[in-house]
Amino acid sequence: MSQIDVEMIKRIYASFNARDIDAVLAVLSDNVAWANGMDGGHLHGRQAVRDYWTRQWAVISPHVEPVAFKETEDGAVAVEVIQSVFDLDCRPLEGQSHGLKDKTVRHIFRMEGEKIVRFDIRDAL
Repeated sequence: MSQIDVEMIKRIYASFNARDIDAVLAVLSDNVAWANGMDGGHLHGRQAVRDYWTRQWAVISPHVEPVAFKETEDGAVAVEVIQSVFDLDCRPLEGQSHGLKDKTVRHIFRMEGEKIVRFDIRDAL
């Protein structure tokens, strides 16, 4: 895991929290496989990620804060993330049917060159 990868991933989180979709999409490969935290499975391609976040941000206000970075045995970057999810009025969520909630999770980034090719979500250890 290079410091360049860590810095890029930190910028991704900052851009996501600022709702700057284009800044995040710029570092995704054309055929990225991106974990769908609301419905399960994976989305494929930048446009699918854009559509997912646009839909997500219309119903909730998530915030993700990376707190630790570690290289996995197969060379991916695992990030421990504190995920906070609010309603659109910045109040804690109640009675939601989707899988997003306040918790600590692991995000796994797989990269080829300067592009992210796969993103997965795992439970925190």
